[in-house]
This record gives sequence, structure tokens and C-alpha cells, in this order.
Amino acid sequence: MRFRTLKDAGDLKGKRVLLRVDLNVPVKDGKVTDATRIERATPTIHALSNAGAKVAILAHFERPKGKRVPEMSLKPVAAALADVVARPVEFVDDCIGAEAEAAVKKLADGGIAVLENTRFHPGEEKNDPAFVAELAKLGDVYVNDAFSAAHRAHASTEGLAHKLPAYAGLAMQQELEALDKALGNPSRPVVAIVGGAKISSKLELLSNLIQKVDALVIGGGMANTFLAAKGVAIGKSLNEPDLEKTAKQIMLSAADSGCAIVLPTDVVVATAFEANSPNSMVAADEVPADRMILDVGEKTVAAVNEWIDKAKTLVWNGPLGAFEKTPFDRATVAAAKHAAERTRAGKLLSVAGGGDTVAALNHAGVAGDFTYVSTAGGAFLEWLEGKALPGVEALRQE
Repeated sequence: MRFRTLKDAGDLKGKRVLLRVDLNVPVKDGKVTDATRIERATPTIHALSNAGAKVAILAHFERPKGKRVPEMSLKPVAAALADVVARPVEFVDDCIGAEAEAAVKKLADGGIAVLENTRFHPGEEKNDPAFVAELAKLGDVYVNDAFSAAHRAHASTEGLAHKLPAYAGLAMQQELEALDKALGNPSRPVVAIVGGAKISSKLELLSNLIQKVDALVIGGGMANTFLAAKGVAIGKSLNEPDLEKTAKQIMLSAADSGCAIVLPTDVVVATAFEANSPNSMVAADEVPADRMILDVGEKTVAAVNEWIDKAKTLVWNGPLGAFEKTPFDRATVAAAKHAAERTRAGKLLSVAGGGDTVAALNHAGVAGDFTYVSTAGGAFLEWLEGKALPGVEALRQE
């Protein structure tokens, strides 16, 4: 995977750089409540500013559907960004037009401005060439540091890369390099842990992974459908009966590919999906008819940890159980801590991503110990599915 990075950009002093970042952060009462995505973009903002570039930041916020919605303005986010980067940040009330052009032009070398929500214009999500051209007027160079939006072929994520010299920002570069090490050109054995409620949301992911990994651990609600497909009675557990044939086919394809499928051998069951609901641990094929599976058991965790011990590369997407409610977080926390320990010891390259996964690793207190944790959500999932991401493809080295 070869793509253009900031090292390829040359001298940027005095140049207008359109920097696409992800500022789609949670805001409550006009205040940013989680600045993680801003923090991810900070190294690139600093690098460009220190190089003397005029940094014009492009981003979207929520879904205004091509209309100006005051509640979806980036103005409060620009204020939070100024706090995080510890430098003055100007806010510009539009992302195209004479006002935006003048504001970017008059920035001092090293100056930073946040332009208003790109999605206030219908041309953004349509990747309209006329809108792309209007954006391109503001810059000499384009830098994309928003991997989380790279699966969208929008004007500010893909179109601009064809109009201006285009490069990956530092966060984008770090993400792409981590993902390439995980599945593009990994050290083997490779183990993937995939959890989540439903197979239907991860069919393409499972189908792609069985071609690329040595073992696939299946947890969460989707494991119930695999157990049912093997003829195991799963009581009142979450299940997708119409996908049992698909689960069988995935297991057959995995066998043909030499990929081991690791399913629960013991499980934690309860009568209700509630925190601290009375529960017990039983063999996976001995689930009472009036109970539901809410986590995997200790023997299964031991088997998962054995695979983590064998692995040189681990890819994780989705929890092993209903980790949001105690005590059904035990398996996810135990496996996460074991993977973190192996990573800290230098014996494992661990890459994780997806909203629930990030929350689960934070809950376990080990997100900082993994080699790389992606906050990208949809883009991370599409990459795991083997799909080309438009925003990344546009940055490939010719």
C-alpha cells in the first residue's frame, strides 16, 4: 500500500492547505464532550502550522442534508479545537465563496481557520464537480486526515484529491499503516475476534476474514446463530433463524480456507437482559429453554486466550458478550486484558476498531495498550470487509 504522505508534499510555507479532518464530535449545550477525534487531528494541524502553511480546516458535522442548520454549525467545535491545539483558530462562516476565499488568503503563515460545515451545501455529499471546484479555489494543496470519512466519496473527502496535489495526514497515515500490518501484509498467525448482535450486519466482514485469517473467534449475539446452525438449542437467546444456512456456509468456507472457527463451548445465561440479573454458567449445548445467552464462559475465554497466545497479529471488532451490563462484561474484559498484556510484552500486534469495540476496550482500561485502536466506525468496518475506500484510493501513489 503506497500513498502520498506529508513527506511527499515538499515546502508548504505560505501555501494554502485544505485539511480535511473529522470534527463530527459529540456536543452538548454548545460544548464538546469528547475531543478524541480533535486530538487525533492535532499532530497534523501542528505539523502544517509549524511548516508555515495557511491551514484551512474542512469538516462535516451531523446531517444537515444540504441546508444551513444553525444547531449544526462547527463554531463551538472550532472553539474546542483551539483549546486542544493550543493555538488561535479563526472560524469562517462558510466553506466556499468570497468570504471563505478572503479569510484563507489573509491567514498568516502558520495560521489556522475552521471553515463552516461542508454538509450545509448539497454538493458535498453528491461530490458535485462544481462544488469541488469552489472548494479547490481556497487551496493550493489538499491533505486528508479523516480516515473515518474515507468510505464516503464526498467532495471534501474524495473529489478534492483529484483537483489539488493530495496527501495523507499523519493520523490517516498511521491508520493505513496499522491496517496494512493487520491484514494487508500481516505477521502470522492472524486471529480475528468478531462480536456483535447480528450476523446480518457483518456478513461481508465474516466472508472476507475467513479468507485472510488463521482463526476467527465469533462472540456476541451472532455466535448464537452459529450454535443454532450446528443444532444446539439456545433457549431464548438472540438469534437469526433465517441466517442459519448462511452461518453453515461460512463454517464450510472457513474449513476450505484453513481458517479455524472458534465458537463458545460454555456460556453465561440469565432469564433477563438486565444488569446483575441472576445468572449461571453452563455448557453451550445445555442452555435451559427459559434462559438467554449473554456472555461466553470461562472455558471459552481460556480457548480465546490460547489463540491470542498463538497469534502474532490480532484484529478485534465487537465484544464477546453483552458487555454494557455487568456481569456480562467479564469475558470481553478478560480477553482484552490478555491481548493487552501480550501487546505490551511485544509479542502481539493488536488492531481494534468499531464503536462497541472502542467502548469495550475503554471499559476494560486497555485501549491505550493495543497497538492501534481505530475510532473510524464505518470506514474501519468497510476496510475489514475488503472494500476499497474512495478517500484512500484517491491518495494512492501513481
